[in-house]
Amino acid sequence: MARTISQIQDEIKTAIQARSELADLTSTSKSAVWLAMTYAIAVVVLTVESLFDLHKSEVENTLSLLKPHTQRWYREKAKLFQYGYSLITDSDLYDNSNLTDQQVEDSKIIKYCAVNEAVDESRLIIKIATASSTGDLEPIGPTELIAFKSYMNEVKDAGLTITVTNYLPDILFLDMIIFYDPLIFNGSGETLLGGTKPVEIAIDKFLRQLPFNGVLQLNLLAETLRMIEGVEIPHIVKASSCWINPSIGGYGDPVTIDVYKIPESGYFKVNDFSQIKYQAYEKSV
Repeated sequence: MARTISQIQDEIKTAIQARSELADLTSTSKSAVWLAMTYAIAVVVLTVESLFDLHKSEVENTLSLLKPHTQRWYREKAKLFQYGYSLITDSDLYDNSNLTDQQVEDSKIIKYCAVNEAVDESRLIIKIATASSTGDLEPIGPTELIAFKSYMNEVKDAGLTITVTNYLPDILFLDMIIFYDPLIFNGSGETLLGGTKPVEIAIDKFLRQLPFNGVLQLNLLAETLRMIEGVEIPHIVKASSCWINPSIGGYGDPVTIDVYKIPESGYFKVNDFSQIKYQAYEKSV
């Protein structure tokens, strides 16, 4: 960005003062020749820097028009959406000059986003979620969704079809047998000291730490549970999940997960741990 004439002139003066052979240039009179020369040079430098700024802007604008946008670009654009604010005319940018940093941050309601190409047709699927006050992932509201879709239609490439997925979490069902050390746990999965339920806590934490739209791998979940003190064998008998089906307006029937699963909504949640059974592990002597 081009500097001001005063900034450029001050740098020239500083350079002059550092040269012993120019020590006699001390006059501060407005008519001093050496000051007039520094001003003239500053004007020339400003002109050159302004031309470079203009050239850079023209090149960036040309590239933005010619370069095909990637999935990463769409993901970042989605997260830059500012609820309640309009874009600059004929632009995909916001004018935040009159907003504080906190106002800008508060308006960016899309906290999680993943972009994929649909295999059956030429369109992009954009999965989004926001964060609740407790940090839980959740969909944005209906009015917010309308505004977000309008924003994406403004910034997307012409002719591209976009499908926005803004679902409640996929519900994960876990039918498990936890073989436990009776010196650590009781038959309800509670620790003898403290009365907490480490298995349920660990499952919730594991799902929270999955990347948005990340892969749930059952073997990694089992390994995580095996790390808990007192858990001898975490046996996953069956795992399944269900998600919002737009055609029926609600959750569909659970579908078995054999090895891994990418959540349709982008994230999982366990509503019920009742299918997790606890059985004392009988160690051989």
